[in-house]
Amino acid sequence: MKVEEEVAGPVLNRLRRAQGQLAGVIAMIEAGRDCKDVVTQLAAVSRALDRAGFKIVAGGMRQCMAAAADDDKAPPMTEEELERLFLILA
Repeated sequence: MKVEEEVAGPVLNRLRRAQGQLAGVIAMIEAGRDCKDVVTQLAAVSRALDRAGFKIVAGGMRQCMAAAADDDKAPPMTEEELERLFLILA
């Protein structure tokens, strides 16, 4: 399944922001910055990646549900499948 165009833009923005934050974390470590500052920025990178992943999963669920509504032959995602997608990101 392909990432929807309306989801791809915001996801790419989040990933680019995370990429910049990660570069900042690397620079902080190289500069010998305080551990507290490094960990704080690293947590921000992690949250940005999580948000991007959740946005992709939410878009995918919307696609699957729409496809199932359009095609009675295609079964909707089961609760277990949805749970597995979210747990991958946890």
